[in-house]
Amino acid sequence: MPAFVEDISAETPRPVRTPALTQRWTDLAFLHWPVDPARVAPLLPPGTVPDTIDGVTYAGLIGFRMENIGFLSGPPIPYFGTFCETNIRLYSVDGEGRRAVVFLSLDAERLLPVLVARVTLRLPYVWSRMRLTRTGDVLDYRSRRRWPGPPATSRIRIRTGPAIPDPSPLDHFLTARWGLHTDAWGRTIHLPNEHSRWPLHRAELLDLDETLLATAGIGVSGPPVSTLYSPGVSVAFGKPR
Repeated sequence: MPAFVEDISAETPRPVRTPALTQRWTDLAFLHWPVDPARVAPLLPPGTVPDTIDGVTYAGLIGFRMENIGFLSGPPIPYFGTFCETNIRLYSVDGEGRRAVVFLSLDAERLLPVLVARVTLRLPYVWSRMRLTRTGDVLDYRSRRRWPGPPATSRIRIRTGPAIPDPSPLDHFLTARWGLHTDAWGRTIHLPNEHSRWPLHRAELLDLDETLLATAGIGVSGPPVSTLYSPGVSVAFGKPR
């Protein structure tokens, strides 16, 4: 770990002054399992190490809907700017002490955003058949891979619960992330983001049947230790650094 690591904060420590990309994340299901930092360290970009809390790091399976992607100050992109997404992520910290996420896979419903993200930032996006439905307080997230890579599927069903008025340090650790690290074009890039404080809710996991974690090289056993829901936030990404 670097000598200095920024605090775990519910508010962004680095405001994005000139957005390069805007979007909204809605109806998020956060599922997390504890993993040994030594086991996942080789999966992180050079110059980063696993971020930990109480000596443990976590692997996350997150399903949601991406909405209204727009570039710079332009309007949202019609059709291609809204789609379902499910990602597998780890938690990282770099030499400057910036906490972030590292995506091992990102399944998305639209082919064009998959191609753009793979080419520009080398993010491991995958084109998948996906569906997110809601019946009352039950949300159902489904995904089946199309291209590229080995087959993988995911189904998550949760029942949303009450709002969390005072999220725990672990709740913040797993959700309040203000950037991503990725290995692109021969160097590790940090892409900062900014959004309002997460509105978090407890959630009950009703059903989970997935192969995304194992396909990404993450072995977990048993149910997730943390299941959270959020109605969503609007997000601004800054320029890569």
